[in-house]
Amino acid sequence: MDEPFESGTHNPVASTIRRAGWSIAALLVLQSVTHAGVYKWVDDEGNIHFGDRKPNSTDAEQVKLKEINTYTSVTYDTSAFDSGKKVIMYSAEWCGVCKRAKRYFRKHNIAFTEYDVDKNVRAKQRYRKLGATGVPVILYGRKRMNGFSEAGFRRIYE
Repeated sequence: MDEPFESGTHNPVASTIRRAGWSIAALLVLQSVTHAGVYKWVDDEGNIHFGDRKPNSTDAEQVKLKEINTYTSVTYDTSAFDSGKKVIMYSAEWCGVCKRAKRYFRKHNIAFTEYDVDKNVRAKQRYRKLGATGVPVILYGRKRMNGFSEAGFRRIYE
């Protein structure tokens, strides 16, 4: 039979069990975070609150988050579609970068066709075929720009 460990000595079995316990606890925390939703509710004073847990004391609605984001930087690619000599932009009404691109196009008299991926089912289907994950997506010929910058657009347009 093994002798018990003396006080202050290293017990490899206990150490392994302790590590496993911390790993399981970390996984449980991560799982609860990844499945968390966003809830909105109004308190008795009319204040609007948002949280990642549904409060027990009040009616709260789960907020539907958008599945499409705004590109925060510009990247370039070859387009799956050839738009010819037309500028095509996949956008969303809430997208500030899309609004900036439209102002630029209008200021420089650049004709463009805009497809709102939130409002137009066919546009969203084409957008998904592009494999896009954000807006705007700007096409010119076989060139594609994700996001928008004036210099970046000139790079694909000129």
